[in-house]
Amino acid sequence: MRPLLPGAAILVVLTLAGCRTRSEKPATPPAISLSLVAVGDILMHQDVKAAAAQNPNGFPALWADLVPLFQGADLAFGNLETPIAPATGQPGVPFQFNAPESLPAALRASGFTVLSTANNHAFDQGPKGLRETLDRLRTERLVAIGSGEDRAQAEALQIVERQGIKVAFLGFTDLFNMDLNRRATEPWVRPLDLESALQAVREARSRADLVVVSVHWGNEYQHTPTKRQRDIARALVAGGCDVILGHHPHVLQPVDLLEADGRKALVAYSLGNFISNQDRMYRADLFPVAGGDNRDGAALRMRFEQRSGADGRNRMTLAEAAVEPLWTENNWGAASARREIRVIRVAAAESRVRTELDRLSDPIEGPKGVPDALLRRKAVLEKQEYLRTLILRRKRVAELVGESFVVR
Repeated sequence: MRPLLPGAAILVVLTLAGCRTRSEKPATPPAISLSLVAVGDILMHQDVKAAAAQNPNGFPALWADLVPLFQGADLAFGNLETPIAPATGQPGVPFQFNAPESLPAALRASGFTVLSTANNHAFDQGPKGLRETLDRLRTERLVAIGSGEDRAQAEALQIVERQGIKVAFLGFTDLFNMDLNRRATEPWVRPLDLESALQAVREARSRADLVVVSVHWGNEYQHTPTKRQRDIARALVAGGCDVILGHHPHVLQPVDLLEADGRKALVAYSLGNFISNQDRMYRADLFPVAGGDNRDGAALRMRFEQRSGADGRNRMTLAEAAVEPLWTENNWGAASARREIRVIRVAAAESRVRTELDRLSDPIEGPKGVPDALLRRKAVLEKQEYLRTLILRRKRVAELVGESFVVR
């Protein structure tokens, strides 16, 4: 719930006290607004599943840093790049994923609300696995976009309402590992066809206040979108789209603002990985910065406000857009028997480590925390190296998505 504005709080007090005068103007109501947070690929590599299984708190522990962000938003989006089909599928193997039955409830408890199921891994466990995935997501009241138990359901417009605002979601994939779309009456994953997508966007524009399009596209491990992607993005925005959420390359790509008919739209060509076991061997002191790109992520934070347009009509308008850098910590190769993989918010971690370094370096507080001088020196060196990694990753994210979007 949003806190009362100071002026509103004063107004309540005066009214209760019977002190309001006729000359007072009523407080201006706050603008209707809606917040959306989006992250990239949720990948269920074997080690990611092992890390969740070995943690008493399961999957939510792997992204606990992000839970307040997800839960604090009106809507939270991610690309679910795995079936969840333990009953009808086979155990996951490299490049052919399957997730345990605990994942949907964990995603819901963490604050996720909308998931793209249109990607190149959607059919990893066949049509039955896709159907089971959708059933499990539906049970947890998670909105799946881009696939369905039949073609009509896969192409159905998903509208989610928050704060009285209708948000339409559409999902497409430009890539298939296995294209098992056979009959329109069987499980279906929606392919990206520009004419069909434009028709869907126009319909969504006529029925909703905001239109969000999820697209699985681009070249793996490439930091630049193709000309075709940029052309498609411009066409979708011209057709009425407000946000494009891209994924698949497993690395970050630029975030752009496009304009059409006086309306600004946000395009994230690739949000990178949210969680994975990629680049697990990376160390900032041994590898070039690019060696850790698969472990970088972005939490794209957007806020829309209802404003009056030139024609006098109220419309939802992009008011704020920012990228918060994320980093996947991974203890691969450590002596610990417990597998640990977790996503952190880089800015918060950087602030925390600076505070810890200040305390350890203080002539009074340092010895209180770590009495042994050699151990204290070792702790300082370790934290300095960790801080260096965080700074490098923050700068790398800014370089790839665009400096102007990154939270400072």
